Amino acid sequence: MKIVLSRKGFDTSAGGGPSPIVEGRPVSLPIPAGDRERRTSATTYGDLGLGDHAARASRGRIGAEDLCHHDPMFTDEGECLFGQCGAAQTHLERQGVGVGDVFVFFGLFAESGGEPHHRIFGYLKVGEVIPLSGGAPAEFVDRGHPHALAMHARNDCIWRGEGYVAARASEALRLTVPGGPPSLWRRPDWLRRGEVTYHDRADRWIRGGRLRSVSRGQEFVADAGRRKAPREWLEAVIAEIRAS
Repeated sequence: MKIVLSRKGFDTSAGGGPSPIVEGRPVSLPIPAGDRERRTSATTYGDLGLGDHAARASRGRIGAEDLCHHDPMFTDEGECLFGQCGAAQTHLERQGVGVGDVFVFFGLFAESGGEPHHRIFGYLKVGEVIPLSGGAPAEFVDRGHPHALAMHARNDCIWRGEGYVAARASEALRLTVPGGPPSLWRRPDWLRRGEVTYHDRADRWIRGGRLRSVSRGQEFVADAGRRKAPREWLEAVIAEIRAS
């Protein structure tokens, strides 16, 4: 089994600031639709009820009328539709990610007046991978999924399966160490150097169970294999996300 740590949502480069924690709940703000993505977006921040949050997080540069890249898309039926393409999709393919594997979505968050930090906010258990080169299924177009409205790259796909977002910003889902910069994580005990992509450098693996995560990149793939410890960690993360 593969566990994919997948970076999504607002940050200092995409949007201009962290996504908010509102009344104890993490609210991941989709990234803005850039010039290339405008033709593939039919959703504004206002459509999602996120206009005010986007305006505050971006210091007024983005508002309710601006288009966003609404992806991953979580449905009311407990399903996640996640589009990927280009180099990131190629990386997932080369690492053998597929049906039965799990995306753990994380991003940059902050409470009002609090310190920015990385935290997990949702997950997707892959049940199906749908290439879009032959056309997007009508149901994805009807939902306005940005990867279904127009091709982003030749290898455009939608990953589909069970998925939920966290209802509370619990300490168990926080990655960043207390008081540390967002990129300094408390790494899971089971995760060791050489077991997650893009993090091979020795100086990233710091004594005391800490990991300095890379500043760029979207999909970091860890091969859990048949080991018990990563599966227990993942089960605990999913249970925490689904706790009401």
